[in-house]
Amino acid sequence: MTQAAHVLLPQDGPADLMFVLLHGAGASGEQMRPLAEALHRQYPRAALVLPDAFEPFDAVPGGGAGFQWFSEQGDDAQRAERLSATVPALVALVRAWADRLELPWERVALGGFSQGAILALEALQQEPKFAGRVLAFGGAFAYWPQQAPEDVCIHLLHGKEDQELPYPPLLKAAQELVSLGADITADVLPNVGHELHPQLIERAMEQLRTFIPAKLWREAVVAAAEQEASEPKH
Repeated sequence: MTQAAHVLLPQDGPADLMFVLLHGAGASGEQMRPLAEALHRQYPRAALVLPDAFEPFDAVPGGGAGFQWFSEQGDDAQRAERLSATVPALVALVRAWADRLELPWERVALGGFSQGAILALEALQQEPKFAGRVLAFGGAFAYWPQQAPEDVCIHLLHGKEDQELPYPPLLKAAQELVSLGADITADVLPNVGHELHPQLIERAMEQLRTFIPAKLWREAVVAAAEQEASEPKH
């Protein structure tokens, strides 16, 4: 299973991060260009991979011009089954690029919009040691989360006016992941619909800059305790 990918690499030297950006149904990798440009400004040493999805879009007669990661035809059970079946192909795609760029999984991040975000979130549930961060714009959890992905930061970004995938179920799933110990943020912005809106992208960049994973806090606390224990008592 092959498909085209728009790839942006650092101008000189090897990449130290990789973002794989997954578009929504009926679009192409170019839909993710605004997010790629924001990431490039913030992380000029990052590689940005914007693949076209695996299948021609099938929601309009003749298929239209865009692509889809999986078909959304049929009922909820059929869609969920196709989503799960697509995850291995995504994992293979991401790992092939990581191997090509000689980057460990912790230096790999996913960004997805709509169907691309749904796929990225499900991949985290199915596949351990896959990506260190996920940015999910206008997405959803297809299944109720069963576990907190280990050593992964998840950033959910959603429009409050999103009528296609309303935000309340996403927040409930985020709360469940918090209870399971996940590192997760959820931002719901007013006056934004189902779109890769500039305000959502700006908020994502802020979360990438400022969010400190719980693991790092734990390591800092342990290191401080060890240092205190090693200091001579007066």
